Amino acid sequence: MAAFVKELLTWGASLLFFCGFIKHVLSREMDYEFVTCGSTMKLLNTYSSVRLHSHDVKYGSGSGQQSVTGVDSSDDHNSYWQIRGKTGATCMRGSPVKCGQTIRLMHLSTKRNLHSHHFQSPLSHNLEVSAFGEEGEGDEGDNWVIVCSTKHWSRRDKIRIKNVVTEHYLHVSGDSYGRPIHGQREVSGYPTPSEMNYWIVNEGIFIKPANDPNTGKLMHDHDEL
Repeated sequence: MAAFVKELLTWGASLLFFCGFIKHVLSREMDYEFVTCGSTMKLLNTYSSVRLHSHDVKYGSGSGQQSVTGVDSSDDHNSYWQIRGKTGATCMRGSPVKCGQTIRLMHLSTKRNLHSHHFQSPLSHNLEVSAFGEEGEGDEGDNWVIVCSTKHWSRRDKIRIKNVVTEHYLHVSGDSYGRPIHGQREVSGYPTPSEMNYWIVNEGIFIKPANDPNTGKLMHDHDEL
């Protein structure tokens, strides 16, 4: 009987150790905190609770380029954006994006880049934000700086996104469109920091670096949310 109890206790200790090890592995898998080059994700405006969105619908005024809006839906496939290097530069796949780094955000469905310029936006009369270029190639208006307060862009942190050409922030004013995109919110460029131009990462596929920059240890290639 004593031998059986001893064996049972040994088995229990081994099970606890195994469960703890699995928990640690899963924690490392899901808790890699940085946004990286090559990742594809949705961006949520924290004030209006809408996701950055685009579609093959052009503005009827201003630039006439592809419109960019904010949508409530969490499962719309037209809200995915991929992180790429700034115009004329590469962004190494899996490398963490630094605060202050300039990037492009390519709309996954149409292969046009998030863009701004000095045309007025149709509803709020801020600056227009559009999707521009062909097959991911446009111009300097596609370049955006990630504004955050730490070393790297964290998936947990609120950030601002500032256009290099206009020096305006990606913003949701609260104005809503009628036909043909009824209920979608206007996304525009705004000159100053505001609660209405904070964004946070939501759903996406996040490319991990070959090595964790904090520990130097080998990591897996991607992480889904």
